[in-house]
Amino acid sequence: MTTKCCGRASISPKAIKKLMLGMRKEMYKALMVLVAGVVVAINGYSQVRPVESDAASSRKPAAPSSFAAKYEGGMFGFNEREVGTLKFDEENKRLVFFGKDQKEKFSFAYDAMQVIYPQSKSVTSTTGNVVRNIPLPGAILGGFIKEKRQYLVLHFDDPDFEIKGVVNFKLDNRELLDSVIQTLGEKAKLKQRGDAYYRPRSSRTEI
Repeated sequence: MTTKCCGRASISPKAIKKLMLGMRKEMYKALMVLVAGVVVAINGYSQVRPVESDAASSRKPAAPSSFAAKYEGGMFGFNEREVGTLKFDEENKRLVFFGKDQKEKFSFAYDAMQVIYPQSKSVTSTTGNVVRNIPLPGAILGGFIKEKRQYLVLHFDDPDFEIKGVVNFKLDNRELLDSVIQTLGEKAKLKQRGDAYYRPRSSRTEI
């Protein structure tokens, strides 16, 4: 309801009160809608996601039955580094290393494996070493030409021969390394933890 005063229109106190009440109701409705939307969003985010799809997507392709590898050391009685081949021996449940002459050098029984994991090392590449040794100004910058080398690290403990140690093999690339570790971990029935696989200690029961 409006009234005129001195030629100007004015709103009565009753109309102002009614207008304020209407605005409060609209603000309350908007606030409730906002709260409801936040609650729905939080509930949707906090719902448990199925882990099967994540596990399936993180699985690597199966490793080939044999693949090139360079023995870097760690095995008792074999001090020289050697390029050769690692092979899965399913019949005898073991991983076998063959030298460049294709003769068996040594092997690891699956049940003797304790821990396996990948390791990456950044080293000066062959090209970098060549450039660094050229007698020219700035040749020292060749030391900054790096490449990543991928290693399979294997901890073993063979009670039959009373031999334990840590052996390293250099593989061609990270994709092959990941596949080998996954396949080997499953064949040796190890438990996965991140990128590594390990054999849990058997629980002892006191009598």
